[in-house]
Amino acid sequence: MPYRIAGSTAVGIILLALIGAIMGPQWDPAPISDPLPRESESTVIGGAQARHQYEVRTTQMLVQLDGATVAARLMEPIGAPDGRPGVVFIHGAGTGQSEEAFGAQAQALAESGVVALVPAKRMDTYTTSHRDYEAMAADYEESVRLLRTVHGVDPDQVGVYGESEGAWIAPVIAARDPQVAFVVLVSAPVVPPRQQAAFATDAYLRNTGVPAGVFRAIPRAVGMSLPGGDFEYIDFDVAPFQRQMTQPVLVVYGTADLSMPMVQGAEQIIRDTAIVGNTDITVRYYEDANHGLRVDGKVSATFLRDLSDWVGGLPATAGAAPRIAGADPVQVYLAAPVPTPRWLGDGDVLVGVAAAGASLVVLGPLAMLVARGVERLRGSPARRTMAPGVAARAWTLGVLALLTIGALIWYLLAVARLALGYEQNVWIVQGGWLAVRALGIGAVVAAVLVFDRVRRLRDERAMIARGAVAIGSLGSTLLGSAVLLVVLAYWGVYQLGI
Repeated sequence: MPYRIAGSTAVGIILLALIGAIMGPQWDPAPISDPLPRESESTVIGGAQARHQYEVRTTQMLVQLDGATVAARLMEPIGAPDGRPGVVFIHGAGTGQSEEAFGAQAQALAESGVVALVPAKRMDTYTTSHRDYEAMAADYEESVRLLRTVHGVDPDQVGVYGESEGAWIAPVIAARDPQVAFVVLVSAPVVPPRQQAAFATDAYLRNTGVPAGVFRAIPRAVGMSLPGGDFEYIDFDVAPFQRQMTQPVLVVYGTADLSMPMVQGAEQIIRDTAIVGNTDITVRYYEDANHGLRVDGKVSATFLRDLSDWVGGLPATAGAAPRIAGADPVQVYLAAPVPTPRWLGDGDVLVGVAAAGASLVVLGPLAMLVARGVERLRGSPARRTMAPGVAARAWTLGVLALLTIGALIWYLLAVARLALGYEQNVWIVQGGWLAVRALGIGAVVAAVLVFDRVRRLRDERAMIARGAVAIGSLGSTLLGSAVLLVVLAYWGVYQLGI
């Protein structure tokens, strides 16, 4: 008998592995084969002149938008001559982006003679599930118009600075308003948000050291339509707007930023702007700087120097050599379109299937408990029963299926936390995955034991379950468990190998 159970378990795991492989796309990103050639390791901006350092005056302002008002921080160089350049800052992702952001960047620019305006991000139209980048661009355009009216600012020398998510917004502004003088793109995703999310997840997971099997979750999680609807912005493509930018562009990345396709991004910006004949693209990479261009918690002083030199030196610095310089950029794989799951590509359906399976598992024993309670209250003998060994095995299967689902959710959340924090923990990453798979295999063993017991009862022509409640309870538990096992197979718990 042990050999039969072991053999049946192996067959069950192989079957689930095949089901999981058939149900959804695999993950096999293409390696990048054409690294961006650097002209110099020095990031010094060619053509920049020595600049006077000014004291800075800070003023709080209000920016009137269509249907809302946001606060803004204006930083001006005291005593700088009229005709000053100006910069409007555009926030990255998140809900805590106030006018107090970009403190180091705005201070450095103002000290070098550039007027900086940092508006707060508008939050009444910005949520996790809904973001309209073109509408957000319209809001930031109001800040551009306001800065052009500030005393001492040359309205023809006002540009925009977009960081991270803001780098999807800045090109929209530049394309719609040719008067925008220049564009600074810092940690620019460039590719659509869905592609960037898959790329970042892949990079984070590789840095965290997860087993190969976990990568299957990337296209299945990122490629599906997300639960709850909306989220249209994840397929926003900034390329059409970049292909209309005629302004000088400064592209900046930190080499410690795993989340951005820093080689591919710079290459695409160069290609897109070349379509309109724009070759004034300057690319800089900063050693050990992270997504916010910070090194050891502080914004890179070298970056602040170069930013001030490039903005303050325009137009001379727009096309000055070296065009591409700095540390060696790190990008191993291409950010590419994410495959769509064939069967469970709808997030609402996936959540609904898992919830239905869990509900069926819980409903089975619950129905039996209620029926037994009613019988006891009436003082009648038990008429709703299962053969010895059937109920225990069935409930064990249901519990193990639920535990594996819970463990999988915990594991994915734990790995996400480690990945986003650039942390490594072999006990969680490797040990956690082994624990999830061990629970999953235990559920398969429990399923085999249930069906082995049912088979033997049939061979003996014995009763398996008596009464509609008992039959329904057993069927509910087995069906729910089967659904959960298929969901686990979909997420790679039963795939062969590690």
